[in-house]
Amino acid sequence: MRRILALFLSALLLWSVVAIVNHYLAPWHVFLFVGGLFVTYIALQLPLRTGLYAALLAGLLCDAGSGTRFGLHAVLFGLAHGLVFNLRGRLDRDGTVVQVVVALLVNLGLFLGLSLTQIGALPAPGAAWLRLLWDLLWSQLALALLAPWFFAVQRRALELADPLTAFLERRETD
Repeated sequence: MRRILALFLSALLLWSVVAIVNHYLAPWHVFLFVGGLFVTYIALQLPLRTGLYAALLAGLLCDAGSGTRFGLHAVLFGLAHGLVFNLRGRLDRDGTVVQVVVALLVNLGLFLGLSLTQIGALPAPGAAWLRLLWDLLWSQLALALLAPWFFAVQRRALELADPLTAFLERRETD
């Protein structure tokens, strides 16, 4: 339970930082979406149940501040978590570069999933694709810059929440 709470608090930190950045980018009509960061580290490092609970809570947190149907982010984050969790055996889970690449791919999938579910409500859906591609480009750049920092925040939060497990994991790698 402490690990899930620590991950939720780190997700709250990321959500707050991104909300502030989006506020200041609004005059330039740019919106950053970094949903891949909420899912990637926990899917690569944690057991299925703990990671899924943390991903669903992060999704509900993102749902609370968006104009989409409540639960859409949570469902997409849960699906992304399951996909990455099933692929993690084939990946170098501890490499930062691999984690960032996985986060970029997950973010792309989540962005497209959210865009496809919401584009039908627009009066002229075809006119929005250029804007969405522009937002996706900026989101991917921001994610690549924020990912190492946020993964370190999550790693440290997990160490603080469960020091014994962190100590044992460090002993295994040494």
